[in-house]
Amino acid sequence: MKWLINRRARGINLLGLPTGTKLYIGEKAGVEITGLRNPCAQIDNFQSGLLNAVLDRDENGNLIRKSGVMAIVLTGGVVRVGDPVRIDLPPEPFRPLERV
Repeated sequence: MKWLINRRARGINLLGLPTGTKLYIGEKAGVEITGLRNPCAQIDNFQSGLLNAVLDRDENGNLIRKSGVMAIVLTGGVVRVGDPVRIDLPPEPFRPLERV
């Protein structure tokens, strides 16, 4: 099972986390970040111009995906608004997130 996690979850820079980061949410729930969500042109069927809103370019012209991250569920549990989120980074060297 995969989870889509909003990129602004409680002030956490999800797009800046390395691959393999584990997030523990609330009392039991846990997920492992696997990569960047890769939006496609179908998103414009939902709302025109949305694809352009979730894609950007950095100062070097590299594509930046701003539509969130994908994760696998490690442990299930109830997740509520306001639950604490603990971040466990993987061992270094960190690998940046890539599209999945």
